[in-house]
Amino acid sequence: MQKRKLGNSGLEVSALGLGCMGLSFGYGPATDKEEAIKLIRAAYEQGITFFDTAEAYGADNEKLLGEALAPFRKEVVIATKFGFREGDATKGQDSRPERIRIVAEKSLQHLKTDVIDLFYQHRVDTTVPIEEVAGTIQDLIKEGKIKHWGLSEAGAATIRKAHAVQPVAALQSEYSLWWREPEVEIIPTLEELGIGFVPFSPLGRGFLTGKISENTTFDSTDFRNNLPRFSPDARKANQLLIDLLNTIATEKNATPAQIALAWLLAQKPWITPIPGTTKLHRLTENIGATNVALNTSDLQKIEEAASQIQIEGARYPEHLQKAVGK
Repeated sequence: MQKRKLGNSGLEVSALGLGCMGLSFGYGPATDKEEAIKLIRAAYEQGITFFDTAEAYGADNEKLLGEALAPFRKEVVIATKFGFREGDATKGQDSRPERIRIVAEKSLQHLKTDVIDLFYQHRVDTTVPIEEVAGTIQDLIKEGKIKHWGLSEAGAATIRKAHAVQPVAALQSEYSLWWREPEVEIIPTLEELGIGFVPFSPLGRGFLTGKISENTTFDSTDFRNNLPRFSPDARKANQLLIDLLNTIATEKNATPAQIALAWLLAQKPWITPIPGTTKLHRLTENIGATNVALNTSDLQKIEEAASQIQIEGARYPEHLQKAVGK
């Protein structure tokens, strides 16, 4: 698989990464541990060298990566995140310097490593100046505990302030054909500052695979049950986007998911999406997107068609949306 550099940081990763949250958090019951390890190692064998986890996904998620990636730890880049009170996303932000240090030490233990390759602030904490957060990260870098750092779902002003203290390697935020807000201000800011972009939910939390309809039911613990964009009415309305992906996929002998990922890869050479999956055949399908070439004409066709489609449903409930973009 081709490699990409995240901005000017020098951090080189595979063109596609693997988001590991869903293996044990957010999308229903956790995947069997042995099956999860098998999937992570299969990703590595097929060229993925970039793996994403977080304290907030539970200690088991980090431990899973630590065990699965141990045989080839030096060949991979592991990203994890800090920033929630007691590591619980429902309890609000906590990026106090002492908390950042506690999370770093725990993550090093869970991941069975002596250094974290990429350490993100999971959400901006408005009670702690971002300059103070960046200063703490700078100290951790000097101590050799982390190599690079990043932000997640941060606004342009915060990115600039953070970057001025300690260069930011990457921003991780949602970006896909059905959530394009980053194009307005975030992507130009990242390009100007030389910061890489790591889109999460590049397949619209599964919707852009074309396998979800208004009749799909989710496990009771699946957080998509609480997202306005996943209401039955919104799913029905948003099938227009799937129709577009299906049309392009047929022309390219690909799948809708592969077109959605190929579209992201074609936007900038410093964008590395991190689709997640619990299924080996989906992993292979996603990796196949790196071999789908969309030319200027294809991209223009997608742009023209997508501009006519009104995506229905908010990305998050209002109380959650307030926690992003600060």
